[in-house]
Amino acid sequence: MHDGSLLLEVHTLDSFTPTPADRFTFGLWTVGNPGRDPFGPSVRATQSPNRIVAKLAECGAYGVNLHDEDLIPFGSSAQERDRIVGEFKAALEDNGLKVPMATTNLFSQPIFKDGAFTSNDPRVRAFALQKTMRAIDLGVELGAGIYVFWGGREGTESDACRSPIEATKRFRGAIDFLCGYVRDQGYDLRFALEAKPNEPRGDIYLATTGHMLHFISTLDEPERVGVNPEVAHETMAGLSFVHSIAQAMEAEKLFHIDLNGQRIGRFDQDLRFGSEDLKQAFLTVRLLEGGVGNAPYEGPLHFDAHAYRTEDDDGVWEFAVGCMRTYKILKSRAVAFDADPDVQEIIQARRDAALDPLLDGGYSSEAAAAISAATIDVTAVAQEGLGYERLDQLLVEHLMGVRG
Repeated sequence: MHDGSLLLEVHTLDSFTPTPADRFTFGLWTVGNPGRDPFGPSVRATQSPNRIVAKLAECGAYGVNLHDEDLIPFGSSAQERDRIVGEFKAALEDNGLKVPMATTNLFSQPIFKDGAFTSNDPRVRAFALQKTMRAIDLGVELGAGIYVFWGGREGTESDACRSPIEATKRFRGAIDFLCGYVRDQGYDLRFALEAKPNEPRGDIYLATTGHMLHFISTLDEPERVGVNPEVAHETMAGLSFVHSIAQAMEAEKLFHIDLNGQRIGRFDQDLRFGSEDLKQAFLTVRLLEGGVGNAPYEGPLHFDAHAYRTEDDDGVWEFAVGCMRTYKILKSRAVAFDADPDVQEIIQARRDAALDPLLDGGYSSEAAAAISAATIDVTAVAQEGLGYERLDQLLVEHLMGVRG
């Protein structure tokens, strides 16, 4: 188990040192990323899953997540599959790590070049279901309680190839089918759908978390299905990640989350959490931790990111520790921000003892009559300053460490 001795022998143990109690997780594909990109080959050696488990435990992580092919090479025999899984389970036990989430790779193999669940070819759709059922079995065997679906190639470059209405029906049919499989097997497993607007397809169906939330309402078992929003994917669409997860939390559908860094207008960068748009990262952590009066998110905090291509093996683990430390630092900054009397003065300034109960209590004929009779000085209210410039400056000063 992690005793804090590693952290690459450069980090001083402090209150921001990650521990398993923080619920931080990484995918085998994240810290295992060898630095390959569309313009060049790998720059780091491929790591075995068992080594990744050991290194993550040294860094203070809680768990490790995986696609089926991250662990079991495509085309492996049943005997080879069982050997690999047995050794991996032993590594998890030896290092005290969990597998909270699993998923299926439905995008790398050439058969999925035009999608998996939405493909025009029924043989492809059947193989996608077959592969996913086997991967669900694997995830449950390893202890996963969440199963994520990212439709990496569920999209088009030419919309003339299929009706997007038919594509939606096919995707719904696949999720309904797999919900039935999970129910039939008696698995205690929930699904989380992950949206992305584009890449690797020109356009991906169900492009945002908002799309996914509506789609879930059309399923046979909507109670089994939630969302897995990702910082980079919502940011690629030019949207506020904070607003996306807030909508998911309000709907009680935030089953899992992918944290990373991203710049608007760029390819899917999957950067170290907090390395871009520190204010949004701060507001994300504040919301997840219940800092705006909401119930906190209590699931795994997964970093779906990878180290810069410039890094060697040591740099990979610096990256992992950096993701976790940044989250904990931002958590402490959020607590200080919300405890700041100057902050609370601005936030609480617009409370109204007479109107708030009427507005928050829902409709009644009495409330309608009271609101209709209320005297509101429209001109005076419009002229009042709200203090948001000062509030935002206070936020910046807390982020910069000069307050709190």
